[in-house]
Amino acid sequence: MPITLVVKIGTSSLTNPETGQLALATLGAIVETLTHLRSQGCQIVLVSSGAVGVGSHRLHLKERPRTMARKQAVAAVGQGRVMRIYDDLFTSLGQPIAQILLTRRDLMDRGSYVNAHNTFQELFELGVIPIVNENDTVAVEELKFGDNDTLSALVANLVEAHWLFLLTDVDCLYSADPRTDPDAQPILRVSAEELDNLQVQVGDRGSQWGTGGMITKITAARIATSAGVRTVIMRGSEPSNIYRILAGAELGTQFEPQPRVEKARKRWIVYGMVVKGQLFLDQGAIRAIGQKGKSLLAAGIIKTEGTFMARQAVALCDRQGTEIARGITNYSSDELQQIQGLQSDQIPQVLGYEGSETVVHRNNLVLSNSQSANAPSD
Repeated sequence: MPITLVVKIGTSSLTNPETGQLALATLGAIVETLTHLRSQGCQIVLVSSGAVGVGSHRLHLKERPRTMARKQAVAAVGQGRVMRIYDDLFTSLGQPIAQILLTRRDLMDRGSYVNAHNTFQELFELGVIPIVNENDTVAVEELKFGDNDTLSALVANLVEAHWLFLLTDVDCLYSADPRTDPDAQPILRVSAEELDNLQVQVGDRGSQWGTGGMITKITAARIATSAGVRTVIMRGSEPSNIYRILAGAELGTQFEPQPRVEKARKRWIVYGMVVKGQLFLDQGAIRAIGQKGKSLLAAGIIKTEGTFMARQAVALCDRQGTEIARGITNYSSDELQQIQGLQSDQIPQVLGYEGSETVVHRNNLVLSNSQSANAPSD
């Protein structure tokens, strides 16, 4: 089975931090590295920032746009320029590429999610390197990925990647910002347990042209490793270190993956859908879904929070608010406010119509990692 790699390059590596101009030497090294890895049989996805930064430079703007409409307009100017440079560089090495623009909505809809997955697989079969960016020109604020670190982690789950490389302007994660704190210590390896409790002092985004920073990379690492993807933070100007890391070298900061959720539909529920509310459960319901593999019934719900419609994702929590599972609800928040705590045979007389017996069916329910260790197999 070929190794699948997702490589994300941030604006701080892609452009000159002072001017916003493309850093062609770095780009050339990345293109050469990815082309060689592809020739060795790896499946490669490149997640590239830079559209807004390059567009800002092209339009002679002195700072990053602040309003959504201006960002979208500037991204439309910059995206074509970024892709033209990539096409020129990859074509010089005989490597075909494809452009894929995604929005959060594309991953929330099951049909779009499956279509995107199939498109990536066909591109891999054709020997193509997909280049992914957020579709800034049409994304709405509440459905934006927010930064390409998060986008790359979700794409890594979508394509079932083995590795996610986050290329940035530092060589690894530090205990504090090494640009301002001389006592900052490098952190070379982070286990799944350590990542949950990781406490580091992180700076703001790397440059005025970017949207991310170390905090977004840690968030991306949490998403990717929980999906079974080994994640590395490394310096973008030295992309050839990817070879050495794949060969076992202790470079960058490596985040250990958790066991992968094998069922594609359940991976989509966790990493594709956006949680719209929380259902707080009693102990009986927690035992039923966690230890016995049962569906969630209205009788086990003690409180409902958030506003959501039927068929949207909700977090299932204990009384203290700790998420123990996630799933697709069969009822809206308004309906659940009326039927929470009731037996299933009482629901029709309360709502005035026949509803689903289950609030979240077991096929649409995914336990958290701490719960799934003790859960029965499907």
